[in-house]
Amino acid sequence: MAESVTSPSSAEKEPELKRVMGPGLLLLFVVGDILGTGVYALVGDVAAEVGGAAWLPFLVAFAVATITAFSYLELVTKYPQAAGAALYAHKAFGIHFITFLVAFVVMCSGITSASTASRAFAANLFTGIDVEPSKIAVALLALGFMAALAAINYRGVGESVKLNVVLTIVEITGLIIVILVGLWAFTGGNADVDFSRITAFETAEDKNTFLAVTAATSLAFFAMVGFEDSVNMAEETKDPIKTFPKILLSGLGIAGLVYVLVSIVAVALVPIGTLEESDTPLVEVVKAGAPGLPIDSILPFMTMFAVSNTALINMLMASRLIYGMAKQRVLPPVLGTVHPTRRSPWVAIIFTTLIAFGLIAYVSAFASSNAISILGGTTSLLLLAVFAVVNVAVLVLRRDVQHAGGHFKTPTALPVIGFFVSLYLVLPFSGRPVQQYIVAGALVATGIVLFFITQAINKQLGIGKAHITDPTHLGSGPG
Repeated sequence: MAESVTSPSSAEKEPELKRVMGPGLLLLFVVGDILGTGVYALVGDVAAEVGGAAWLPFLVAFAVATITAFSYLELVTKYPQAAGAALYAHKAFGIHFITFLVAFVVMCSGITSASTASRAFAANLFTGIDVEPSKIAVALLALGFMAALAAINYRGVGESVKLNVVLTIVEITGLIIVILVGLWAFTGGNADVDFSRITAFETAEDKNTFLAVTAATSLAFFAMVGFEDSVNMAEETKDPIKTFPKILLSGLGIAGLVYVLVSIVAVALVPIGTLEESDTPLVEVVKAGAPGLPIDSILPFMTMFAVSNTALINMLMASRLIYGMAKQRVLPPVLGTVHPTRRSPWVAIIFTTLIAFGLIAYVSAFASSNAISILGGTTSLLLLAVFAVVNVAVLVLRRDVQHAGGHFKTPTALPVIGFFVSLYLVLPFSGRPVQQYIVAGALVATGIVLFFITQAINKQLGIGKAHITDPTHLGSGPG
């Protein structure tokens, strides 16, 4: 196999990524990635599935995410490279095709999430300035927004993370406002509060309670994704073996608490039908909880910051994932090119941005009013399939005696539970709409086509099919 196409001397000349992230930045990164488009946009859609008990799917999604996070912690402290789930799959199974599909699915889920967030950004901007836009206007603004994110990403992870800090603070402030409005309404405000809705299950006629909860959990899981992105920052984090466990679990805990509180406030203050129909459900919550105050005119702009953060981090991670896979000989080496002065993976940034452009154009042309719900559910569908693979990989990789000690180790029962729960939420009888499988199927089909294109490109470059028989080579860097 042609694994030594690049000589050691040339590999040494390739710039490496900066280690710029300490515990504080990493915590803001995790929290900022999780708290984004999901909680600001999906509360109404989740409530539509289960009624006033909208907090329950968020709580279940938090539990599922935490179980899988333990598997990620064992793997990222054992193999602190940038490729994430694709790296783990390759090390565990050593099958190039599986590795490629995992990488492609993770990349596409990030770009799908970011593209949806960019479209939401454009729509919220027009709402904030009280203008009724055309679909073309929303699409053009979303494309311009994505191009701006690419420019920020190009300047390097240091600049991107600094902006992430600002956006995270703003989006958390918006959610704190919602929670405080609810607290004020609950303890003496003049809002119409109905606590009975918090425990009221209202499901569709064709679904029992269990199926409704699992369907809502599948959707709510979109709001919990993001924690897995942080493992792709392993090469840019200071002392990742010590830093990741406590920071990742702390970030998940903060996000889970915020989601439960926000969903309780939302259903107590706003009727379920109103939440479901609104494109800005948290604005409706503030209007109901603090009538007469001008907060509702500010929150749309905070929502813009929140979805900006989601889009920025997802595009940052998509480009880093492509960089990591190219660096490990799974994608064409050109995608792993690092700019000599900015030290950012500029070719990967261009590649992922072009995919986002195409997705924004498609969504703007063909998506219906429930586009966020469909794309959000598709994102969770794709990532839950990846999580099932990761939960198996962590058990398989315990046979790797070369990395047997000095890292975090999760209790064996957790990956087993994580695998079966993730797999169930992927399957059709979990209550997912068929549209999510159609979109996911199209993405996977695109990945298969891209797989063979990549093989042809690698052959022209003299790499051949780049089948790596020893999984440890994938995590060892070029050369």
